[in-house]
Amino acid sequence: MIFKGLQKTTLLDFPGEIACILFVGGCNFRCPFCQNPDLVLQPETLPTISEEEVLEFLKNRVGLLEGVVISGGEPTLYPDLPEFSQKIKNLGFLVKLDTNGTNPEMVENLINLRLVDYVAMDYKGPLEKYDKYTSVASQDNVLRSKATPYKTIRLLAKLGIDFELRTTVVPTLHTKEDLVEMAKELNKFQVKWYLQQFRPNKCLDKKFEKIKPYPKEFFKEVLGKIKKYLPNTFLRGI
Repeated sequence: MIFKGLQKTTLLDFPGEIACILFVGGCNFRCPFCQNPDLVLQPETLPTISEEEVLEFLKNRVGLLEGVVISGGEPTLYPDLPEFSQKIKNLGFLVKLDTNGTNPEMVENLINLRLVDYVAMDYKGPLEKYDKYTSVASQDNVLRSKATPYKTIRLLAKLGIDFELRTTVVPTLHTKEDLVEMAKELNKFQVKWYLQQFRPNKCLDKKFEKIKPYPKEFFKEVLGKIKKYLPNTFLRGI
C-alpha cells in the first residue's frame, strides 16, 4: 500500500489507545462537506509515503504507540489492505479501520481474519436519501450507496467486533427529522452512534464553507428524541 499522510500521534481517534493515523488517497464518495478534499479529488498531488517507510516508523514506535488507525480516503478500496494490516498486527499493534461501509466483503474478511480490532463507520444520512449526502456520480453507485452501508452495519453487529457509527451533522443536509429517522433505522442493532459537529473548513464543496454549524441547543433537543430509539447515542465535538 501507499499512503498520503501520517499523523504521528493521536489520543482521540482510537478509543482508549495512543495511536497514529495513516491516510490513504482516493474515495468512492464525494461528500460535499468532506474535509479531506485533496485526499479524495487529487491524491496524486500529495507526497507519497511508502509502505516500507510506514513500517519502519512503526517499528520505532513499538512500546510507545498502542494502535494504528487506517483512514482516508477510503481504505477498503485497496485490495492489499488485509496484507498490510497483518504486517501491523505482527508488530504488536491494534488496528482501527475508518470506512464509509461500501465494501462489506472487505470488512468481513478483515474481521474474520482478526486483522482489525475496532471499526468506525460513517453513517451519512437516512438510507433513502443517501445519494444526497455522498454525491455519487452514477445511478449504479446511488443504488450501491444505499444498500451496502446497511449491509455493513448488519455485518458489524453480527460479527461482534467493537465498532461505532458516526454522522457529521450538516445544516442544509440534516434536519432533526432526518436524525430521528436514522435512529429508527439503527434501532434493531442498538449500536454506538456519535453525532459529530460540522466544521466549515476546507470542504470539498466550497459552498459548504459558508454554512454555520448547528448550535448546541439543536443537538440537545434532537438527542432527547433520538435516545427513545437508540440510547447509545452520543455527541462528539459539540
